[in-house]
Amino acid sequence: MPEPIIRLAASNEAETHKLPRNVEAEAAFLGAILIDNRIIEDISIKLRPEHFFEPLHGRIYDQILRVIDRNRLVTPVTLKPFFEADESMLELGGPSYLVKLTADGAGLLGARDFAQQIYDLALLRELVSVGRSLVENALDTSVDVDPKGQIEEAESALYKVAEGDGESGGTKSFLTASTEAIKNVEKALQSGGHLSGITTGLTSVNSKVGGLHNSDLVILAGRPGMGKTSLATNIAFNAAQRWMREEEDGIEADKRAGAKVAFFSLEMSADQLATRILAEQSRISSELLRMGKISREDFRELSRASRELQDLPLYIDDTPALSIAALRTRARRLQRQKGIGLIIVDYLQLLQGSARANDNRVNEISEISRGLKTLAKELSVPVIALSQLSRAVEQREDKRPVLSDLRESGSIEQDADMVWFIYRGDYYEANKEPEHSDEGAYSAWKQKMEQIHGISELIVAKQRHGSTGKVRLKFEAKITRFSDLADDQYADAGFD
Repeated sequence: MPEPIIRLAASNEAETHKLPRNVEAEAAFLGAILIDNRIIEDISIKLRPEHFFEPLHGRIYDQILRVIDRNRLVTPVTLKPFFEADESMLELGGPSYLVKLTADGAGLLGARDFAQQIYDLALLRELVSVGRSLVENALDTSVDVDPKGQIEEAESALYKVAEGDGESGGTKSFLTASTEAIKNVEKALQSGGHLSGITTGLTSVNSKVGGLHNSDLVILAGRPGMGKTSLATNIAFNAAQRWMREEEDGIEADKRAGAKVAFFSLEMSADQLATRILAEQSRISSELLRMGKISREDFRELSRASRELQDLPLYIDDTPALSIAALRTRARRLQRQKGIGLIIVDYLQLLQGSARANDNRVNEISEISRGLKTLAKELSVPVIALSQLSRAVEQREDKRPVLSDLRESGSIEQDADMVWFIYRGDYYEANKEPEHSDEGAYSAWKQKMEQIHGISELIVAKQRHGSTGKVRLKFEAKITRFSDLADDQYADAGFD
């Protein structure tokens, strides 16, 4: 290995002699790329300039990426103009240092291993930094100290280290951001012009909102009996099944419309949710399933559905009374272990805030909604949170919900990227059944019920990405299943 590289490491030895690093591996890796540019295509990890311990090596790697991005050859000669005024390189004899990097071709044989070591050591250095901050904060015993808040921050920082983000994930260039935007547009184009995010499994809903987008918080609200949990379960199943099907077809992960799903059910148990999904897929009434009133043929159909769904990437956490901090911790762990791409929470008001907010319910809900939005951004996945509505809906002639009906609505409405309401007219109309003796009234009521029976509305009351409006859906109450209406044109129905 060329002698100047050893001196390069020694220059910072006094201050950083305890930090994990391997400057020689960095030099060998850079030399290998300068000899054969194709090596960079074989590196499976996201190695970035800031992962290099020696700043000069990071700048060289950054320039290599820029030149290769322009489809140009990278050699010591083509890099020379960019480093003629670099002070660190001048100390090592100028741009001739680039030639010295290629003097030893040993890096060609182990380039991938060198890249992995550079990446791993960068994570260890970041871990040292997090640990140092953790110790410093823990030693602070002033009045304003919040131990639980420190634990949450430390857990979040450790998660970022585990994901390879560290402190460098705070800002993105416009090039990076616009590249992601173009990918989303391309995905929508390939899907037929209606889906740029994760599928809901409902064509009419996808057409209205473009699917579920990363980093979005979607609030799904409705009065009891409207089918909030049913719709959430349907979406969870549809996204997970689509992922499983796309995986079998060999579609690249970043081009899939499906997702692995984490379902946090604070109200229903895991087996109750599983029963709903099995009922939907076997088309057997969930009520009959619970009571065991099914035929042997039905049981065989149920067993078939169960076998087909045994590998479904849907993970259910039915722990009751979760705090928002605990939910975020579990979600991070699930993404790290399982690679989840969609989170569903049933429902928001059953989550608990921190001890600081417990004295005020509005403050607690504000903390929870902010926490869910932060989680969506941090993990870069859509989060669907179910929410209750106030009883004010029941006092109006028109029972369709509006944004002000959200319980403790201010913060929820503000934090949400989309707000959906579920409304079923037949649910309310069924309660207006007149006496059979009044033939005229009963006949009119029966005719109206036939027109609206099994038809629900998904009201998009807020959407940052597009217009508001409503989508008509079919709802089969016996098997708790929402589906598209065959004759619906999915047009905006004028809701504003």
